[in-house]
Amino acid sequence: MPMNWGVIGAGGIADRRTMPEGLVPAENANLAAIMEPVPDVLERLKPKYPDARPCSTLEDILADDSVQALYIASPPKFHCEQTIAAVKAGKHVLCEKPLALTVAEGEKMVQAARDAGVKLGTNFMMRFHWCHQRIKQLLDEGKLGTPVMGRAELTCWYPPMPGAFRQIPAEGGGGAFIDMGNHCIDLLEFFFGRTVEISMFMDTLVQDYEADDTSVAILRFESGATGMIDALFNVPDIAARNMLEVYGSLGSAVTSGTIGQMSTGEISLILEQPGKAYDAQQQRDESPEQIVREEGRNIYQALIEEFTKAVEEDRDPPISGEDGLWNHRVVEAAYESARTGRAVRLA
Repeated sequence: MPMNWGVIGAGGIADRRTMPEGLVPAENANLAAIMEPVPDVLERLKPKYPDARPCSTLEDILADDSVQALYIASPPKFHCEQTIAAVKAGKHVLCEKPLALTVAEGEKMVQAARDAGVKLGTNFMMRFHWCHQRIKQLLDEGKLGTPVMGRAELTCWYPPMPGAFRQIPAEGGGGAFIDMGNHCIDLLEFFFGRTVEISMFMDTLVQDYEADDTSVAILRFESGATGMIDALFNVPDIAARNMLEVYGSLGSAVTSGTIGQMSTGEISLILEQPGKAYDAQQQRDESPEQIVREEGRNIYQALIEEFTKAVEEDRDPPISGEDGLWNHRVVEAAYESARTGRAVRLA
């Protein structure tokens, strides 16, 4: 039977993406309950998800014994309290990123899940994009040669809005980098291994709010490869490319529009044959570029299904709470670098 899921904080990304694209179509999941504290939002969601029991309080949804797992999509300032309450109630938890407001809160969440014997995962769904999975395969097979460098860009226009937690560091933990740059960290580490050093420039250049609207980071990974992340809240959506670039000693893989919430895209792939004689003029009779297109699973559906399988098979989630905690350590190191003007090493 499908596993029963509940949602906490259903008015934002949960309603835009994770419920309609992930929980509703997932073959092994059932959307059984929705907790949303804003009455107008809860009323709006009822006809859209008629089979999900509406709940207005955390206590209500935690008391529902039919709910086995919870997707927490509330603002980050609530993640720690809600996750700890959920795992103590015996619920498995898939938490939105960032995992918490601080590393200290994330540590409490991870320990609470361990103590309760339940699964804790983090919603870095972009790992499941077919383009990113294919690039990972090419790297693992050595077809890109020695990994050299990667760049991940996530950009949007995010003007001042009253009450928007992403614009209030005390509620969201930061601005563009903690909201979007953390996805880019997760992707580049998916390819190159964990970050060992990071340096970041940060500012608020366009928007009128406290959080950063401009953040550019340089990273070094345990594989020896380097990376660059640019996360911006101040470039028009129509101008954003949201590109992923991966370079190795045998070629490159470049995507456009795959870093984000969409499951579509393509890869521009250029590969050199191992051992090919060096041509100082780099002359070619024809372009070596290949455009790779596939029909892949929806990234939200893929994550829900894989997390559910992990619960059923009693194994670690595909992107665990520990992964989310590590990601937050890297994010905090990036903000420390921006404040101090110095690169920060991670143990």
